Amino acid sequence: MHPNIWHPFTQAKTAPEPLKVKSAQGIWLTLEDERQVMDCISSWWVNTHGHAHPQIAEAIYQQALKMEHVIFGGFTHDPAEQFAEQLVPHLPPGLTRVFFSDNGSTSVEVALKMAYQYWRNLHQPRSTFMAFDGGYHGDTFGTMAVGSRSIFSAVFRDMLFEIEYVDFPATYIGDAAAAQTAATALEKIESELKTQRDRYAGIIIEPLVQGAGGMRMCRPDFLQGLRKLCDDYDVLLIFDEVMTGFGRTGHWFASDRAAIAPDIMCLSKGITGGFLPFAATVCSEKIYAAFYSDDPLKTLYHGHSYTANPLGCAAAIASLKLMQENQPKFAAMEALHQQHCQQLIMHPRVEQLRIMGTIMAFDVVTPSKPGYLNTVGRQIRDQAIDRGLLLRPLGNVLYLLPPYCITEEELAMVYQAITEILDGLA
Repeated sequence: MHPNIWHPFTQAKTAPEPLKVKSAQGIWLTLEDERQVMDCISSWWVNTHGHAHPQIAEAIYQQALKMEHVIFGGFTHDPAEQFAEQLVPHLPPGLTRVFFSDNGSTSVEVALKMAYQYWRNLHQPRSTFMAFDGGYHGDTFGTMAVGSRSIFSAVFRDMLFEIEYVDFPATYIGDAAAAQTAATALEKIESELKTQRDRYAGIIIEPLVQGAGGMRMCRPDFLQGLRKLCDDYDVLLIFDEVMTGFGRTGHWFASDRAAIAPDIMCLSKGITGGFLPFAATVCSEKIYAAFYSDDPLKTLYHGHSYTANPLGCAAAIASLKLMQENQPKFAAMEALHQQHCQQLIMHPRVEQLRIMGTIMAFDVVTPSKPGYLNTVGRQIRDQAIDRGLLLRPLGNVLYLLPPYCITEEELAMVYQAITEILDGLA
């Protein structure tokens, strides 16, 4: 370990030395020892078009020559305006206002503050959020609070505000009980809303796919049912699309696949194609109108030093253009996953295989307790590196989430290596 660096999610005393990357191009990372490693997880789910993409790099360079940053309070600039104008037509209908921040956690923090203050501004104080078991929304205090209580937040439990948790109707290929599981979850939510609707500021969910919670997936019709309940009981619906946004589910947004629109949506990770930290919280005019007032106390007093950073905006604009050009690639990846999984699903080590757009995941069967601390993940990660693959299982959950530039041949190589790794597990 470097003597001056503290790595994330890492117990430095027991962790192996981190691999040093000296360059990256497309889907490939080049290590300091010249080994080539295929990035099968988009470097924590941020890279969409491949590493060092020349169009995004050039956009950042050209913007840096003009203006690298300016305060966004009392000022504006073309990159922010152009990105907002180009993003809105791709958003679910009704989402027209863009609030900038700089990472996924902050985009969710903004959403929570928007929802909470929305009701305050309407003189209807509501202070509770409903969230889902297994959910993960970030590592700041507000986002930890609405996330499921887990190893990530356990030490801070006493400092987190209370949340009403409900069941996430996780499903998988061949799940005969999927429809009933979703129906039961909706019934429980409605029961809670019937008796205490005035208590809830909003319901927050990672739509279709829970990321860090184990790539758990639900059906689009569950989200449709959730939208209806929020409409019926006048509760705000917040979609955390930090991971699912920008093509991961095979559509621009998970909202599109479910054919619904939330009231507030959180975006980050793939927003700049993986080049720069950047985020946006988008909302409807209904939300914005509750803050538009002569009363200064109705202002959303939130901001960050690098809000609407022009370099981030430039990267995001370039990435939007590439998204439009590459839509056939991310839309077609689900079929490729399905093709390769016809054999993989039969493997004795594979359980609850699921696919959603560009994402494939399954539980690895082990004699040890499943979960994030299951050591099989470390075994798989090490063996994958030996085979030239970057895999980072979530405990005993192995998943693929590659950049959209991966070729059919490269994806076939990944599946072949996964099969060999599973065959060799003790």
